[in-house]
Amino acid sequence: MDVTDTSYAEGRILEFDGPEKIAVHLLKTFPYSGPRQKILYETREFSAVCPFSGLPDYACFSLEYIPAEHIVELKSLKYYIVSYRNVGIFQEPATARLYQDLHSLLAPQWLKVKTVYNVRGGIDATCEVDSAQQ
Repeated sequence: MDVTDTSYAEGRILEFDGPEKIAVHLLKTFPYSGPRQKILYETREFSAVCPFSGLPDYACFSLEYIPAEHIVELKSLKYYIVSYRNVGIFQEPATARLYQDLHSLLAPQWLKVKTVYNVRGGIDATCEVDSAQQ
């Protein structure tokens, strides 16, 4: 095999799942009644699949919010995030979906979801949805 000939990969698409595989049902909460505070959770382990190529997109994911009555349970958040791993979804809709699911779950006073994707094709991509701008 000639490793300088990349034509074998032209047009190749790897298989992936649809957005119905995002495991929202795994998200759990617990009650919160403390003082007003801002909570920030971050992970560098978010990944989904580009539906154009089937290749993985990797990102830093951050969830920042001010709880009203509920806090997300971290183990459930981790399983939810991991459920994106084989899902074909573009970066911007992935960020919007993360925001929608977490906003529906928590009904917080304020919520921001941000994804900072690894460079692809020499272009940095950062997506952010902030409830203050909705």
